[in-house]
Amino acid sequence: MSKILLAEDDNDMRRFLVKALQNAGHEVVSFDNGLSAYNRLREEPFELLLTDIVMPEMDGIELARRATELDPDIKVMFITGFAAVALNPDSEAPKDAKVLSKPFHLRELVSEVEKLLAA
Repeated sequence: MSKILLAEDDNDMRRFLVKALQNAGHEVVSFDNGLSAYNRLREEPFELLLTDIVMPEMDGIELARRATELDPDIKVMFITGFAAVALNPDSEAPKDAKVLSKPFHLRELVSEVEKLLAA
């Protein structure tokens, strides 16, 4: 079972993602903003950071950048409706981060998470 930290400001989306990932056997800790998620990352290690890009207090790109400073081995996946932002080379997003564009099916999310964790 992998430990996943989820940062997603949309309450319904966050609930669906947590349920899908828990049903797939993962332990999920979730937050509705990047700053709270970052503070948790400073307390304990996670295998994967799954984060929206556009969020209050700290956006997903900044969260991912700081997360990889804390733990260079953490895997990062962005879930966003703004894929071009994450893929912009000037964004300072981690270079090997995966981007999953909304809308997506929960099965697709679980499959992509498992591929990334296995890599």
